[in-house]
Amino acid sequence: MTATDQPMARWVQIFLEAQAAELDAATNTQLAYARDLQDFAGWLAHKKLHFADATRDNVESYLIDCEHEGLANSTRARRLSAIKQLYRFAFEEGWRDDNPAIQIKGPGRTQRLPKTLSIAEVDRLLDAARNTPREALRNTCLMELLYATGMRVTELVSLPVSAARGDPRMLLVRGKGDKERLVPLSPSARDALALYLKERDVAEEDARKKGIPPSKFLFPSRGKAGHLTRHRFFGLIKEFAVAGGVSPAKVTPHTLRHAFATHLLAGGADLRSIQTMLGHADVATTEIYTHVLDERLKSLVLDHHPLAKASKS
Repeated sequence: MTATDQPMARWVQIFLEAQAAELDAATNTQLAYARDLQDFAGWLAHKKLHFADATRDNVESYLIDCEHEGLANSTRARRLSAIKQLYRFAFEEGWRDDNPAIQIKGPGRTQRLPKTLSIAEVDRLLDAARNTPREALRNTCLMELLYATGMRVTELVSLPVSAARGDPRMLLVRGKGDKERLVPLSPSARDALALYLKERDVAEEDARKKGIPPSKFLFPSRGKAGHLTRHRFFGLIKEFAVAGGVSPAKVTPHTLRHAFATHLLAGGADLRSIQTMLGHADVATTEIYTHVLDERLKSLVLDHHPLAKASKS
């Protein structure tokens, strides 16, 4: 069977399997590739075309249609990237003797500075977590770990309890693509972790007496996942924002991650160290935080410099 005879869905399937096996691509990355390539395949099928015979003009026409649909620059850039990756794979496999997308330039991504929080706002969130009427030790531990390490929320809620035993100075975190990294813990995060573990162990012992098997997760839950979910934590952090007098619109688990990086950089940490702790594959991703600081410095000058004040009056 030639490449043209194979359904386009089969092309996508084989490509994704190769990505998973050779590049250790994360599940979310594979799902994004699948969605983007399925959309392109649907567009080609409507034109009675196939991956095997699509031309550069066809790919460019598809991207123009995506723009007319009002898709964001970032979405169109991602779709072009998926198409290029598919055709590079097809060329390497001998399914095509060219890559029709290789010379097409994408729309580029609009650089958006990440929303972050001030140190005072983070302190108010932490105080709100400490003063919750129920599960205060767990909530404090969640917030202290998130701010101390800059973990992604999925990494945080799925932490195994084994990683937290023995009063660790560092946590082993499993991130995107199952890549592991070590992140240091602040003294306050270690204290919060120790207090929560004592409470958790008592609850686990009570559960064991009732015949309930122990959980392998640091933040267990009775739900299907077995641990606190991202959705539940998202709700919790909004509750802390309301209780702490911080605008809930500003607060998400990811803004705590941004605050972690921005405050470290402001304190003199180097980009490479922050890159490692955040689990960024490329330091260019981490460099966005230098722009956040630049914007803050501009605001400080405009708000507090005597000449700036004089010009406003």
